[in-house]
Amino acid sequence: MTNYIAVAGNIGSGKTTLTRLLAEEFDWEPEYESTDDNPYLADFYEDMARWSFPLQIYFLNSRFRQLDNVIQKKKRIVIQDRSIEEDCHIFAQNLRHSGWMSERDYQNYRMLFDSMMRFVPSPDLLIYLQADVSHLLRNIEKRGRAYERDIPEKYLTDLNKLYEKWIEQMPSIQNILIIKVEKIDFVQNSEHFSDITHQIRQKLNQIAHNKI
Repeated sequence: MTNYIAVAGNIGSGKTTLTRLLAEEFDWEPEYESTDDNPYLADFYEDMARWSFPLQIYFLNSRFRQLDNVIQKKKRIVIQDRSIEEDCHIFAQNLRHSGWMSERDYQNYRMLFDSMMRFVPSPDLLIYLQADVSHLLRNIEKRGRAYERDIPEKYLTDLNKLYEKWIEQMPSIQNILIIKVEKIDFVQNSEHFSDITHQIRQKLNQIAHNKI
């Protein structure tokens, strides 16, 4: 039985909105990324090097607690706004490559991540929202979060490169649905949203068939 779905994608790709819409459409239980109540996020965008490690630890802990909910609710499908794998393989990795997280902090973080992964499931289905940087920037500007106004374009570009590499390799997740979101509007256009839900139903039917 499929009981854990994750929505992946860069900052501004529409993960939270799609998670909410899919939860409503399929009667799934949503687990949202902790942003508005995150005590480190605004400080991080002011000084990435200073706050990268505590921010990533906060996200890692938050995501781990959400996955514990997935384990506890075996008879209910949970949809998660960003996966725990992204925290490590995309965001922490990018901070390390960019020099905003020291090698010592990264190795500490990575050991904790590896320990956690022994106890949590991988998504039965990963929905990846693929978008170019110009689309991400438009969405970031539209939602108007003050701490996101000065996100460097290069930061988003580097994250996108890591996402593409991660999706290509993907050792732990077998079922992936890639949705190119820059030419669709699943919020305002019901046909676009219906097309997404149709693709998801097909994927879930395929997964269920393969498990028989």
